[in-house]
Amino acid sequence: MQTRRTFLAVLAGALPVWAGAPRRRDGHPEPRPGIDASRVLPASRLGDHPDAIAVFDMVRDIPQVVDGIRCQCGCSDTPDKYSLLSCFEGTGMARRCEGCKGQARLAHRLHADGKTLAEIRVAIEREFGG
Repeated sequence: MQTRRTFLAVLAGALPVWAGAPRRRDGHPEPRPGIDASRVLPASRLGDHPDAIAVFDMVRDIPQVVDGIRCQCGCSDTPDKYSLLSCFEGTGMARRCEGCKGQARLAHRLHADGKTLAEIRVAIEREFGG
């Protein structure tokens, strides 16, 4: 039989490092320091979804912005999703999700227009719900 303290210590060790990362009151995550696009699926892994390649490239351009956005498609309620960036990593759930891809396109366009992360968050909430 293990104690509560032991159980919690084991549980904490099993969670990804970002699981306890801070979230803002408005539900958006704080971009993780030093975040990069190294885990975003490359074009070579998107062969079954060639229409998604351009959006994955956009996310690779601005990972620090996309990591500060809560995905509005509902997937952010799952424990393995930290931010919109998570949708483009690992299994690449965004390959199939038009909501994820639409949010990334909007974030990329607004970032290119010089908008701040706060302004991008507001625009995404307005367009995709929040």
